[in-house]
Amino acid sequence: MTPFQEFDAELEDWSTLSASTPCSGLLLGNGASMAVWHDFYYDSLFEKAKSVTEKPLSQTELSVFEALGTRNFEHVLSALKTASKVNKALAINSASPRKRYYAIKEALINCTQDVHIPWRLMQPATLSCWQQELARYATVYCSNYDLLTPWAVMQAPKQFNDLFDNPQATFELDSTLGKSKATRVLYLHGAMHLVKNQEGKARKINANPATLLSSFAVNHSISALDDVPLFVSESSADDKRKSIRYSDYLSFCHAQLMNHKDTLCIFGHSLSEQDQHLITALRQAPLKTLCISIYPRSEAFIRFQKNHYSALFADKKLTLRFYNAKTHPLGDSRHSVPVEV
Repeated sequence: MTPFQEFDAELEDWSTLSASTPCSGLLLGNGASMAVWHDFYYDSLFEKAKSVTEKPLSQTELSVFEALGTRNFEHVLSALKTASKVNKALAINSASPRKRYYAIKEALINCTQDVHIPWRLMQPATLSCWQQELARYATVYCSNYDLLTPWAVMQAPKQFNDLFDNPQATFELDSTLGKSKATRVLYLHGAMHLVKNQEGKARKINANPATLLSSFAVNHSISALDDVPLFVSESSADDKRKSIRYSDYLSFCHAQLMNHKDTLCIFGHSLSEQDQHLITALRQAPLKTLCISIYPRSEAFIRFQKNHYSALFADKKLTLRFYNAKTHPLGDSRHSVPVEV
C-alpha cells in the first residue's frame, strides 16, 4: 500500500497552467456534466430503474441481471435479444425473452431521460463554451454517455471528427484517419446517441440537437428486436472491460487512450475504483504530464484528492499538475442550470 503523503492545498489556475503546458488531449468525466446539470449526479441507473421510474423493473427482470451477474443494461439487452433469436430458430414458443427485452429497454429509456437536462434549458453560451473548449484539443476522450458533448459537437461539426462520418453513420475501423485536422471525439463508454445494430456495428443516431434526446426513446421503443443502446452504464471495472472488448468501436477508443502521448488534461473525473480500466490505460500510455482538475471543496478535500491521484501513478514517471476546476471554462458556475422541481 502506498503511504499517505503530505500535500499542500494549493491549486493552479487553469489559464496559467494551460498557457505553459499545452495539452493535446482532454479526458472528460461526470464532473463536467454535473457542472451544467446537477441531476447528472446519480448513484446508479440500475438503482433508479428499480424504484423511481413510472414502470420500475419487475422481480422477473431483475432476475435476468442477477443471472448474468451484471448491472449493465447493454449486456442484458444483448443477451435477451440473442435468446429471442435462438428461440425462434429452434421453434421454441416462448415470448418471455422478448417481453423482458422491451420492459428493460423501456426502464432504461425512462430513467435516463429522467436525469437528463432538457434541450430547451441548454443555454447558447454553455453550448458555445463547450464547443470552443473541446475544439482546442487534438483528441477528446469522453467517458460520459449524456448528450452534452454530442450537442457541443453539433454546434460546429466541421471542427470535429466523431468517426461516424459516412452515409450509414456507422463506425468503420478502416476509415478512422479522415479529417486529420479536426478534433477527434471518442466516447469511451458509448453514449446516448450511439447504438449497436444487429450486426454488432456501432452506429450514430442522426437527429438535430432539439430532438436528439427524444430520438433516444423513439429509436429504442419500436416493436422489433432493434438496435441496442451503446453505452456502458454503472458497473464493475470487469463488466466495463467486457463491454469494451465486445465492441470494435469501444475497443478502438480505449486503445487510443492507452496510446496517448505527451500531455493530457483531465476534467471532472475522479478515477475511482469503477474506472480501473481507464486507470490501467493511463498507466500504460506514454504520457509525460497529467493536468488534473480538483474541485476546491475544502483544504482537506484538496489534499485527499492529490494523494488519491498521486497514489494511482506512484510507480510511473509522470508529472502531475493539479488545477482548480472552477478556473476552467467548463467549470464556470455561470453555466450551471437550476434543476426543475
